Amino acid sequence: MPEIFVDADGCPVKDEVLRVARRCKLKSIFVANAWMRLPEDPLVELVVVNDGFDAADNWIAERVRADDIVVTTDIPLAARCLEKKARVLNAKGHVFTEASIGSALANREFSSQMREHGLMTGGPSPMTDRDRSQFLQKLDQLVQASLRVER
Repeated sequence: MPEIFVDADGCPVKDEVLRVARRCKLKSIFVANAWMRLPEDPLVELVVVNDGFDAADNWIAERVRADDIVVTTDIPLAARCLEKKARVLNAKGHVFTEASIGSALANREFSSQMREHGLMTGGPSPMTDRDRSQFLQKLDQLVQASLRVER
């Protein structure tokens, strides 16, 4: 069975992941740098990693398998998981693919350079109800696609 890995530090869609995972009876693994409250459920696991740089990302990338699902806003982590043939989406429901990850990495680098030079400030736009709805729809699609694949 596929598993859902969540890059959980600051993830705004934990409840949505739990809802889909429960309905589909999939294990969801939340990886974070600090303890967080999650429901007591044998299909829910919290992994607290050390504070090392990219520790949560490394933990996920080392364990994810083909057709697992990863929820992250970290584009380099998304790229690493795609290399392992996992299915990846961000908190707003954007699905990363082999075809889109290169431009996402390039845009990330460009934005980083713009911020370094003070030409770009601010962060991502706040989550909306529409974003949550899109996330739920895309997560459900990825789960169904993963369940159709035999391991």
